[in-house]
Amino acid sequence: MNTGALLLKFLAPESVLAETALVVLIAGLFQSLAPKRGLLLSLTLLGGLAAGALLVLYPQNANIAHGMVVLDPLTRLVKFALIGLSLITAIFAAGSAVREHFAEYLGLILFSTIGMMLLAGTEDLLMIFIGLEMTSIPLYVLTGYMKRSSASAEAALKYFLVGGVSAAFLLFGLSLIYGVTGSTSIADLAQTPRATLLDPLLLAGVVMAMVGFGFKVAAVPFHLWAPDVYEGAPTPSAALIASGSKVAGFLILAKLLTFGFAKASGSAAWGLMQPGWLPVLGIVGALSVVVGNLAALSQSNVKRILAYSAIAQSGYMLLGLMAAGKTGVASVIFYVIVYALTTLGAFGVVSLVEQRRGGSQLHHFQGLHQSAPGLALCMGVFMISLAGIPPLAGFFGKFYLFAGALGSVSSIYDGNLGLLWLIIVAVAFNAVSLYYYLIILKHVFVIPSAAEPVPPSPRCATSTFVGLLAFAVFALGLYPGALLEPIQSAIKNATKISAKAAAPR
Repeated sequence: MNTGALLLKFLAPESVLAETALVVLIAGLFQSLAPKRGLLLSLTLLGGLAAGALLVLYPQNANIAHGMVVLDPLTRLVKFALIGLSLITAIFAAGSAVREHFAEYLGLILFSTIGMMLLAGTEDLLMIFIGLEMTSIPLYVLTGYMKRSSASAEAALKYFLVGGVSAAFLLFGLSLIYGVTGSTSIADLAQTPRATLLDPLLLAGVVMAMVGFGFKVAAVPFHLWAPDVYEGAPTPSAALIASGSKVAGFLILAKLLTFGFAKASGSAAWGLMQPGWLPVLGIVGALSVVVGNLAALSQSNVKRILAYSAIAQSGYMLLGLMAAGKTGVASVIFYVIVYALTTLGAFGVVSLVEQRRGGSQLHHFQGLHQSAPGLALCMGVFMISLAGIPPLAGFFGKFYLFAGALGSVSSIYDGNLGLLWLIIVAVAFNAVSLYYYLIILKHVFVIPSAAEPVPPSPRCATSTFVGLLAFAVFALGLYPGALLEPIQSAIKNATKISAKAAAPR
């Protein structure tokens, strides 16, 4: 089978999503169909389920054009997660304040999902850039979708300008990497002799690429866009930015650093720092944890609190990337998926509160336990999980991140403190985060509403899926192996496939 036929076969899920997006857009052109949001949403869900089914029907592994398109167990699992997160976002959008041009809104969600899936399913520098831009450009439009809202327009402009700068950094960094190594394949980078010598140009390329990714995942000092974008964007748009794009971004960052540049990592161990990407990641991660948690303390808008929380969570994930080997990658993938589920659920609650009470300030959540006890309980689950309190999934995710980072250095540095300094910072400021998560829960469960009580809305799909997400977060806390074991198995098999593909031919 030639390369073109293989591409059509193994990119069939992405092709189905593209076709679904076109069908939804065409349906939106007809005046008789455009108002029927349920029909448009059903088409979107049907296309997403079909794309997921194709991932099951094609269980084979593939490495096409030397890493241009890759399909392995880890990629398949992440693509499933991306499709699920995007479909839940579409369901939330159906019950949100997005009223006009709903077909176009759903189409942009699908196009952004295609970019995320391409990003997750490649090991080529050029395709990484293409996937990132295919993810980002629809998100810029989704951020500014409420065109009559000045906050939405401002958020879109900031996101677009910062995204353009980050794309420039990333592309220039990738071009330097290509110039030094002579290849765009991550597998080739791992085998290139010059990748072990910390060539100044190579080091500059890696650092610039990390700056580009730092913007994408909202890590300090590249985080300034996040609070305004989360607050000004339509809530479903902010949910997709906080969940799906972060899953894809951290997966490709893990592939690039831990596989492609494993021999140029340097050291971030206390007293034994050496040039490489590890000390850069350590400094950025520590700053993200400190700044994100401290800045969240003074916020009065729940969406801004979640934005600064996302910055701090990025710091924890960067710490996980510093753990050596498969354990570090597994801990990051597990945590980023758990975080995505939790944050998506939290934004679902925010969306419902906005619909019922007209805003997302803290006072809008007062007395929620009286008017919507189920919704209040779900918000409690999400906040406690983000804070890392047992028995919810967030606790195990953070524990696995910290344990992996600590265990990866104890056997290497023989008595040296290793990454313990970073773990101390992360644990200390995770304690700080308890304050603002509990402030939200105080308004939800303790402070009565000053306004007239709002009657509960009829049960809708958004509230149903918020409940399902809360149950998933609770269940993964009790039995994390349900997600962790498939991730570990997928990474093990993916490593074998990548090693076989990278072998000299």
